[in-house]
Amino acid sequence: MELYEYTQYDAVGLADLVARGEVTAAELTGAAQDAMAAVNPRINAVVESWPAEDAPAPGSTPLAGVPFLIKDLAVSMRGKRVELGSRLAAGNLAREDSFLMRRFRRAGLVTVGRTATPEFAYSTTTEPVLYGATRNPWDLTRTPGGSSGGSAAAVAAGITPLAHATDAAGSIRVPAAGTGLFGLKPTRGRVSLGPDADEVFNGLAVHGGLSRTVRDSAALLDLIQGPETGDPYFAERPRRPYTEEITEEPGRLSVGLVTTPWNGRAVEPAVLKSTLAAARLLESLGHRVDVTAVDLGVSWEEFVLANARLWSANLVTWIDGFAEAFGRPVDESTVEPEMLVSYAWGRKVSGAEFVQALDVRNRVARSIGAHFEAQDVVLTPTLPEVPVPLGTYGRGAENADGRGWLEHLFHRSPFTAAFNVAGTPAMSVPLGFDHATGMPIGVQFAAGHGREDVLFRLAAQLEKAAPWSERRPAVWAGAAARPA
Repeated sequence: MELYEYTQYDAVGLADLVARGEVTAAELTGAAQDAMAAVNPRINAVVESWPAEDAPAPGSTPLAGVPFLIKDLAVSMRGKRVELGSRLAAGNLAREDSFLMRRFRRAGLVTVGRTATPEFAYSTTTEPVLYGATRNPWDLTRTPGGSSGGSAAAVAAGITPLAHATDAAGSIRVPAAGTGLFGLKPTRGRVSLGPDADEVFNGLAVHGGLSRTVRDSAALLDLIQGPETGDPYFAERPRRPYTEEITEEPGRLSVGLVTTPWNGRAVEPAVLKSTLAAARLLESLGHRVDVTAVDLGVSWEEFVLANARLWSANLVTWIDGFAEAFGRPVDESTVEPEMLVSYAWGRKVSGAEFVQALDVRNRVARSIGAHFEAQDVVLTPTLPEVPVPLGTYGRGAENADGRGWLEHLFHRSPFTAAFNVAGTPAMSVPLGFDHATGMPIGVQFAAGHGREDVLFRLAAQLEKAAPWSERRPAVWAGAAARPA
């Protein structure tokens, strides 16, 4: 299969070709490997690749035979490295498949590599020391976002049509916005984090994926959602598959428009223009859009402090665990400066302060949850700016402590983290484009707890009304060796 053919299809489309016998899963794997060879040296999205281990039965699932990539964090594939983007964890081998990896295999996905993440996924840019910066396929001087920046860059450049991602403060939605993809953060408890963890960042982090089409994300979530033995809680099962939801109209929705983030920072004109255009598109589709304010339930200062305490205290356990396991020091030779200061700050978080942070999580969840009793959906920019040049994140935070570093990150993505704390689903949809920079712009839609069905129906309607999947970045695997 030629690359220009391979990249024309989304994941569901490729699986259909396999089911009909027009191409084999092995041929798709070969195409993905060719795509990787063609574009990865320029974008540095995939940090390790390997031959296919799985040979799913054609047509056994809606994704059977599709090449796939996993993030270098939070999912374990037996015998493969999982290094969390850190020199401290370099060489760490997974002994067994995690629950999610088992589901990827049962879904018929053929995993062919792992993608870059910032160290410990503790940033919304992907510039780790371990493997170097991942570059945005739309502009190689800019970040693709993070922490799932490697997955986003790989999908946007056509290496695979779909890739694993995680999201603890925007790490699915931020890179989706930065690379022109669709990315949905599921409800807390929708996908198991086991068996090695019951929660990651105390319920802030979830598993999901990044894709070029809505139906690919719907199919993926259908195949990986649901509880596993020992999970502390789980989201109520959906009433029907999400792949069925996307075939239905969403009905007339009540949508709240928010264009100023909780920290009050300015939104760039191009982003604001795209967000308001999305609001007008919603109105043209029959939805009611009203300017609204979403009560966070706490002050922004309380919100940042609570997140810093939860994040940094969790970071301490990770760093101490890897340092002990590998007999490595915790210093500049193994850990990046921002993580060292966050580690030092986290070691000072008391038990009482940690419990207070969990109380803030509860108040935010109750307050945002109450908002969705009055409105179906909230619309915001995903990011307040187009993707920034690589190296930007480090400037202005040289003297920050653990709290200061997290506040610095939240300044870059102030619209996303609240829905992680609330545990509610949210998605970034690539509806905008900045012609001045040539960069895609995502807009965020959030809904109430367990209401991925509302978001998927709306996303499918928007995709039909304002299609985006034919947009191509400057670095695109399908452009390699295309016939004249």
